[in-house]
Amino acid sequence: MALWDRIKDSAASMQTQLNAKKNDLKSGAFRDASMAMCALVAAADGSIDPSERQRVASLIMTNDVLQNFPADDLQTRFNDYCQKLTADFDFGKVGVLQTIGKVAKKPTEARAVIQIGIVIGGADGDFDESERAVVREACFAVGIAPSEFDL
Repeated sequence: MALWDRIKDSAASMQTQLNAKKNDLKSGAFRDASMAMCALVAAADGSIDPSERQRVASLIMTNDVLQNFPADDLQTRFNDYCQKLTADFDFGKVGVLQTIGKVAKKPTEARAVIQIGIVIGGADGDFDESERAVVREACFAVGIAPSEFDL
């Protein structure tokens, strides 16, 4: 199977798993960690170009699991995290990873945040090494071995 197909299949599988847990994913910590993860993946290479930001924002708005939250609230939080990462990537990443780490004590939410990172990263069919690296860092922030997600 081609790498492209494996990435698409993996992202689709993660989304299916997320949808099954939708009713368990309604906390404010999950919402914040999810938006932090989306921003982190968007900025994985150290910058966020406008088209990438728009693509991730549109994926957020169409993700079934994230429909538990008001769209304008998600957009505001995503933009805030993006701003922190573009202002100073290294410093912003520390804060974003701390936000992601707040779901560490809730394994269902922690795994869901990692899965969202994988879905967002793989949505364009190219889950590149910089995206994989930031999702690995997020795994450590929530206390999950990256190997659980083949990272």
